[in-house]
Formats: sequence, C-alpha cells, structure tokens
Amino acid sequence: MKLPSRLTALLALLLAALVPLAGGAVAAETLEFRISRQPSILYLQNVLMEDGKLIEKHAALLGLPGVNVKWILLTSGGPSTEALLADSLDIVTSGTSNMLLVWGKTNGGVKGITAVCGLPLLLYTRNPEVKTIKDFGPKDRIAVPTLQVSMQSTILGMELEKIYGPGGHSKLDALQVQLGHPDAMQSVLNPTHEVNSHFGAPPFTNIALKTPGVHAVLSSIDVLGGPAQITVAFGSQRFVDANPIKIKAFIAAMDEAADIIAKDPKRAAEIYLSVNKEKVTVDELVDIIKAPGALFSATPQRTMLYAEYMNRIGLVKPKAASWKDYFISQIHDRQGS
Repeated sequence: MKLPSRLTALLALLLAALVPLAGGAVAAETLEFRISRQPSILYLQNVLMEDGKLIEKHAALLGLPGVNVKWILLTSGGPSTEALLADSLDIVTSGTSNMLLVWGKTNGGVKGITAVCGLPLLLYTRNPEVKTIKDFGPKDRIAVPTLQVSMQSTILGMELEKIYGPGGHSKLDALQVQLGHPDAMQSVLNPTHEVNSHFGAPPFTNIALKTPGVHAVLSSIDVLGGPAQITVAFGSQRFVDANPIKIKAFIAAMDEAADIIAKDPKRAAEIYLSVNKEKVTVDELVDIIKAPGALFSATPQRTMLYAEYMNRIGLVKPKAASWKDYFISQIHDRQGS
C-alpha cells in the first residue's frame, strides 16, 4: 500500500532533520508551542486544555512562564501529520493509526506522547439496503477522515480482514472518500449527495442517527472486542528531547483535563459546546462522556491491536514488541497497553 508522494517526501525530510547535530548542545526551550486538534469530542481534553490554559499553568509551575500555546484546528489526520513533518506543528493530536504510520516511517523518530481518548466510532449510512459491511456496493461512498490510515479506515480494514481473510482489508478502499467529520455528516444528511455513508466519531454520529432513514452499520467496539484508545498526541523525538519542560507540562495538563472530565462531566460538556457549536445538548454530551467503556486518559489502552494489524498488512514495517516502543519514555511508568 503506497503513501501519497507528498507525504513520502515530507517523511524523507523529517528523517534528515532527526539526525542529531554533532557536538551540539540542546538549546534553551522556546516559548512557542504549536498543537493541533480536530473536531469531535474525541479531542475533549484538548478543548479543556486550551480553555483553561492548562499547559501554560503547568509550564509556569515547572519554571517556564510565558509559554505561548497555539492551537490549530485541522479536520483530519493527514493534513495534521503533514504539518508536523513540515515543522509547522510541534504536537499532533490525531488517530493512533496516524501516529503508528509515522513512527514506522521515521524509524522511531516520531512517537506518541500521550493517549487522549477512546469512544465508539460508528459507520452509518442512509442506504436502506446496507445492513452490514458486506452489503456496500460500487455506488456507495464512505467518508473517512483520511484515506487508508485513519482510525476509521484501519478499523474497517480489521473487520474486513476477519470476514474475507488475509488481503481482505482493502476490499472497500475504492468506496472511501476523504472528508472531515462535519462535512461528511452534512453530506450523508443531504439525500442528493454521492457520499451516503460515514465512518464517524461522536458527537457527529449521534447527531446523524437522529435523522430518519440513517442507521448504524458497524461499531468499533464490536470490531475491537471492547474499548480501546482512538486518539493520541504525538511529535518528534527531537522536539521531545529539546523541550523537556513543555513536554512535562503537556502531560500534566492532559492528566488534569482527564481529571476534570471524570469529576465534572457536565462542566466539561459545557466548555466543549462553548467552543464547538454543534447541534447536541449538554446532557447528550454527558451521556457520551459517561458511556460504558469511554476512555479519557493519557495512558494508552489496547493500542497494540492497531500496531499488530498495521504491521500484518505491511503498512507499518517495524514490529512493535510493546506499546513502549512507540510512546516516549516519560510515560513508560504507566500501566499502558
């Protein structure tokens, strides 16, 4: 499975940039800190971190006051990863599969920094003939955030492999189109649009399923056999090594945001809706946050499921022995998986 040429070129540039400067000392940390997030409650901690200036607070407590955190909203993992490789971002928050892909292509030059969230992803459609993924035909179009490597494409491939055996993971590749969640949802809800299906994320899936004629086809929980991390934060090992205070502050802020969600989900939902003007109520968001199996934690959970699958189909060549192979050492003391 080949990567787009632009991404391949950017990966080559990053590999060159990751070579340490001979005899050079690590420079003092800069105050600029550029981080991406995407639409969806899968990025709830990021919203809370931005709203409460949690990174700035923890950086100041660690002796680095005045950190200027810039949050960049991008609608899918592909552009986010390209921005990281082009040195336009310091940390990307995106799907675990995007992190694993770049980890493999850079020989460990890019690693996960923290986990973020795990919530059920649902594949839904307005096509009444589609009851299972076996029913998709050549006229159907399935929107995913990033072709081939998004969490949605990965999970769909895992289910297809179960059904059709080795090599079956790519059976529906030709039907997939790349759209961010908000645009994908609107496309499915438009009866004249060619995109009639969307492998989405909450709350967009919850909003869409309120519409008559729209129904769910597949849940990530069923494919994975339970909850697992969907989103993670990642960056280059070079940046991590050069910015120990900002990285420590980021991890502490992620932990604090997760604590806010656990202790006061209603407050977390209210903050989210003040930033993301989505057609869902506070109570509906609280139900999503408190759903059985919901994960809001910096500690990775069951990420090896994806690592093993992506290695098996040849998308990630290095074979990870443990989650610690692709996450930075600063969180290795946690009970991850």
